[in-house]
Amino acid sequence: MTRKRIRDIRNEELIKATIVAVHRHGYGVVTMADIAREAGASAASINYYFGSKEGLMEATMRYLLCKLQAAMITGYSGASTPTERLYVVMDANFSDQLFTVEQCSIWMQFWASAPYSPHLARLHRVNRSRVRSHFRAELRHLLPADGVETARQALQNYMDGAWLQAALSDQQLDPAQARSAARRVVDLVLS
Repeated sequence: MTRKRIRDIRNEELIKATIVAVHRHGYGVVTMADIAREAGASAASINYYFGSKEGLMEATMRYLLCKLQAAMITGYSGASTPTERLYVVMDANFSDQLFTVEQCSIWMQFWASAPYSPHLARLHRVNRSRVRSHFRAELRHLLPADGVETARQALQNYMDGAWLQAALSDQQLDPAQARSAARRVVDLVLS
């Protein structure tokens, strides 16, 4: 087992503080001082680790994307059919480690800001492309060719809508319930 470096621990603390601060204040108006206050740090230390607010925001988005990727890898290890792999894609997006009000909130705010930031726009394109690819790969085995794209759009739009509603929620989320609902949507799309 490798030990975490102090820098890595501090980066993660600052990223977690960013998630809370952006949820609380909003992406467009949150300041380095807000994030620093949440982290019990100074704005100068954030600059030291990330270079700028945009650097911190990009690192935060990468952190969330890594959580999504880890959930996908874990899920794929136990999936053997196209339907099971579709469930994995949905389950990963509603994993316990990712599907929280704060993280859904920052995720939605980041993507809304992506067209105005080249770095976030690139992350957005890569993520959307990856999700499309995962869905298409499995749907091709389950549906006629002329139904694949409609089914993919329905599943992707369901996930986006569920995340948007979660970001606006004033209650704690139930990831297990969200995964169950998402699997029912997969079943409906396939039927």
